[in-house]
Amino acid sequence: MTQPPAVVRNRPLAVTIIGWVYILTGAAGLLYHASDLLSPHPFRFDAVGVEAIRLVAIVSGAFMLRGRDWARWLALAWIACHVVLSAFHGWPQFAVHAVLCAAIAFFLFRPNAAQYFGRGLPRGSPSESYRRAADNS
Repeated sequence: MTQPPAVVRNRPLAVTIIGWVYILTGAAGLLYHASDLLSPHPFRFDAVGVEAIRLVAIVSGAFMLRGRDWARWLALAWIACHVVLSAFHGWPQFAVHAVLCAAIAFFLFRPNAAQYFGRGLPRGSPSESYRRAADNS
């Protein structure tokens, strides 16, 4: 019985950088806002929401580094939400978030990134079948 060829997917440098930026940004945000959870106010739901958003950043960054396609979409959705929220905080903040969103979308959806995330493999190819089997294990 022959084994399907191993898929060698080199992670693009941009994906590595973006993944780590998301992890570090999320971790820094968790630490920074942790004191908000200790507020004497009994209903600090906004603090819990902020912490949850920071966890989303960490999860998307970590799973992007592992090559999960859904994680790059989650990362894009995360920054897109920040673009919308920053629109309420003034034009400079909105402009910075919009440029970051465009840059992240550009780098995460380039052909080499699509191949890394498994979208560049032809349907039914042995490599694509092997990747799916590896993802499901």
